[in-house]
Parts: sequence; structure tokens; C-alpha cells
Amino acid sequence: MLTDDEIEAGKRRTKYTDDPHHEHNDCIRLAYEWLDAQKTIKSSRKDWHALKHIIEKWAGRYVSQTDVEVAAELHPRIAGKYPNYNLSGKLTRPNDRRLADISEAMTQGQRDRIDEEVYSIVEP
Repeated sequence: MLTDDEIEAGKRRTKYTDDPHHEHNDCIRLAYEWLDAQKTIKSSRKDWHALKHIIEKWAGRYVSQTDVEVAAELHPRIAGKYPNYNLSGKLTRPNDRRLADISEAMTQGQRDRIDEEVYSIVEP
């Protein structure tokens, strides 16, 4: 799991597309775990959804766009700029075990609105 020091270093390196807004470092951890479950491709996609909404519905907690940007900066396989990362068009629904050690997971009501239809693959 990402440490607070790693996250703070990632925040300093990130080239934000908007004014940074971070409520809790766990939001970045949640975004990182979601990104980690995804399959990547060689180049960035140009036709993406608002990833933050997909991530927060899985994580059960608000996640900002800038949380996703920091998570992408920290992840070794993710390239591109929000929302056009090098993610496969077939999204993977991360296994909920990824949420187990993140205290802020499932603390807000976003999970009630999860759209399982956006996922083509389910992580075992």
C-alpha cells in the first residue's frame, strides 16, 4: 500500500489539470488500487469516461479528479493525462479485497450507484 510519504512526493510531481483538491490520502490509495486492476495498452485513449465517478462508485467514497491524477503519476504502468490514460477499453471491476485495508473505503454512499455495466472483466 502507498505510504503517506510516497503520496506526498506524488502530489509534488503531478502536473494537475485543475486546482488540487485532496480530502484524504486514502482517496489516492483508492484510485491507485482501481487503476492497478486495469489492463493497459501502449498508447493513451482519446474516448474516456469521467474515471473519477467510476472509481468512487467502486470505492464507496468521493474521489477527486486530482486524486486520480496523483494515483496515475504514482502508478508505474499508467501513462497519459486525465482522463486519457493508457487503459484498455475493457474495464476491469477490481476485487473488493483491494478495499479491505483502506479505512476511507465504503464510508460514503457512492457504492449504491455502482454501474456494473461499465465493466467487461471482473478481477478474480
